[in-house]
Amino acid sequence: MLSTLRSALKMEDTRKKIIFTLLMFVVFRIGAHIPVPGINREVIATLTEQAKLLGFFDMVSGGAFKNFSIFAMSITPYINASIIMQLLTVIVPKLEQLAKDDRKKIVEYTRYLTVVLAFVQAIGVSLGLKAALINPTAGNIALIALTLTAGTACLMWIGETITEKGIGNGISLIIFAGIVSRLPAGLVYLYQFVAEGGMNFLVVLLFAVIALISVVAVVAIQEGQRRIPVQYAKRVVGRKVYGGQSTHIPIKVNSAGVIPVIFAMSILMFPGTVASFFPNNSVAIWVANVFSYDTLIYNVLYALLIVFFTYFYSAISFNPIDVAENIKKNGGFIPGLRPGRPTAEYISKVMGRITLFGALFLAVIAVMPTALMALTNLEIYFGGTALLIVVGVALDTMKQLEASLLMRSYEGFMK
Repeated sequence: MLSTLRSALKMEDTRKKIIFTLLMFVVFRIGAHIPVPGINREVIATLTEQAKLLGFFDMVSGGAFKNFSIFAMSITPYINASIIMQLLTVIVPKLEQLAKDDRKKIVEYTRYLTVVLAFVQAIGVSLGLKAALINPTAGNIALIALTLTAGTACLMWIGETITEKGIGNGISLIIFAGIVSRLPAGLVYLYQFVAEGGMNFLVVLLFAVIALISVVAVVAIQEGQRRIPVQYAKRVVGRKVYGGQSTHIPIKVNSAGVIPVIFAMSILMFPGTVASFFPNNSVAIWVANVFSYDTLIYNVLYALLIVFFTYFYSAISFNPIDVAENIKKNGGFIPGLRPGRPTAEYISKVMGRITLFGALFLAVIAVMPTALMALTNLEIYFGGTALLIVVGVALDTMKQLEASLLMRSYEGFMK
């Protein structure tokens, strides 16, 4: 990784992209400390410490929620809009065709939907935190909602700009930066907790070992793949012989990356947002308590949603029928199988088994820290979800960086 970074910094174009990405991170962190007008931030800080779901949301937003800054809602509305649009492209034939013909239109619709969802969520947050409003009038609530919506739109622009002009996926990197920015505070809290006698040092050491094993396991699963052998028959064209080589189809254990985790997390935050519309309603209070991230119902739903979105995202990103047709057109075959439908069914069967293992692993890693926190009473939010996102985004970014360096090497060779 260090050698890749050194090589990247030596190339002017890649160096500019890395510097641009870091500058966008600076803008994000500055925005996380610009307060929304008309809010008593001391009350917000108290609520964040008392309500575990708000504390978890604060971790994802990189501390912006506790400060109640313009980026308090983070990039969650954009993720929800992306989920809705991806589901609609599968259900609605016209949108499916539009996604194939004009991808820019789908991106444009996603942006519009993001603004709408952000405004609805901002109103819900404003009403739910009415106790923190300095002047709880309709005009002040509208101003706060518009400010939060503008902050989310700004984050969406930052993310898309990083994707276009920087390194890596901008939206994922914003979530990555928010989580990592909370790590120093988490370490300080852990040190104070141990110093005050709240936990034995051996327990902390056990946590460190579990964390290290988890990181190694996440990397192994993210990089793991099943290789299906493919043989291409020899073809004689004139005096030349083509084909005859052996290759393979790489099917990743976790082809969806961290997308299922982010999607599942965003959906489970939605009921709490809706409940915030009715702060004094007993049903809304019950919903907010049930969907707290440390409850059994929340974690069961969280695991099930991760499994569902792993299968869903893998299905829309990898089509066994298209792969089988491409192999057939190029004169290839999987040893022991006829080209066409039998090949597609075999690839689909292998993919289903591999994806199941990857989905279950993601679900276990995501919910395991909650169980550990319940046993040790240690309130630290850098858990399995954060680990999956941080490690997954770091790996994807390094792969894009390596691909960029490889492309530059080819261009230099051709010149």
